[in-house]
Amino acid sequence: MTASIQILCPVFREQEVILEFHERLRDAVEPLRLKYRIGFIYAVDPGGDATERILFDLAQRDDEVRVLVMSRRFGHQAALMAGIDASDADALVMLDSDGQHPPELIPELVLRWEQGAQIVQTLRRDGSETGLLKRKTSSLFYSMLSRIGSIDLKAGAADYRLLDQTIVRLIRERLPERNMFLRGVVAWVGYRIEFIEFCPEQRLRGVSKYRPSILFNFAVQGISAFSKTPLRLCTMTGFAIASLSVAVGALLVVAYVMGYGRHVPGWASLMTFVSLLGGVQLFFMGIFGEYLGQIFDEVKGRPRYLVACDSRERPPAGRVPIRQTES
Repeated sequence: MTASIQILCPVFREQEVILEFHERLRDAVEPLRLKYRIGFIYAVDPGGDATERILFDLAQRDDEVRVLVMSRRFGHQAALMAGIDASDADALVMLDSDGQHPPELIPELVLRWEQGAQIVQTLRRDGSETGLLKRKTSSLFYSMLSRIGSIDLKAGAADYRLLDQTIVRLIRERLPERNMFLRGVVAWVGYRIEFIEFCPEQRLRGVSKYRPSILFNFAVQGISAFSKTPLRLCTMTGFAIASLSVAVGALLVVAYVMGYGRHVPGWASLMTFVSLLGGVQLFFMGIFGEYLGQIFDEVKGRPRYLVACDSRERPPAGRVPIRQTES
């Protein structure tokens, strides 16, 4: 039986580029059809535009295309998990649908898989066209997570990768966590992994949907999912402050007994220290809150996503729901 490869693309508000992207994607994987059955999975976070309808029309014309529409916007990682859960191929390639992940790299990913790699992970190498602030913060995130985390996450690891069906099945069946950070999970599972570098291309059209707040939340989720160091930092800092307080208190007692410092004003320094200590406490409470929030999400046991519409389950003629959602 001919082996199969599926291409998974998360989509959010890409009505301007999605058809152009699909044509480019088809052209890129055309040489693979000599050996493999090819399928496409588009996991759509509804955004109130025409993306859903365009993709459903495409799926009606092309049996290789499957469209999954979430019931609301669950986010990029949840869309990827929806595609992973739906995949039944021998290998799954995932990449973004805005054109920045070059589809022409897919044959090289497949070649590495044919040579025995079970994970082929791409590493993004940003050039000067990417803003300096984004390059620096991205580098800081990967460096920090590699140092304090329980995984070896390579700098520039992107959500553009190939996974063997063994890895897909493992993630689907053995890793039930709700807040999935796939870049970290792929690094954590081990197995034979190879890396391919690429330079991101310009978006086909439109603007990036990743606001700074989304990127910040993504970084916090990655760190809290794979590192307990922030919690240990709280413990060590608390111990250091307590030790310093005991030492200062002892010095004040000695000074008082020896007759020094009976009339020390010290109000400004005292208030500064109290304010600093209060700020440190609030900061650490925020760290505890992040971990507590992760636990809260896990124990509720809610699904990672809900699929409202699947092109394999044909909706009534002319009825493809287009939902208005918050951005």
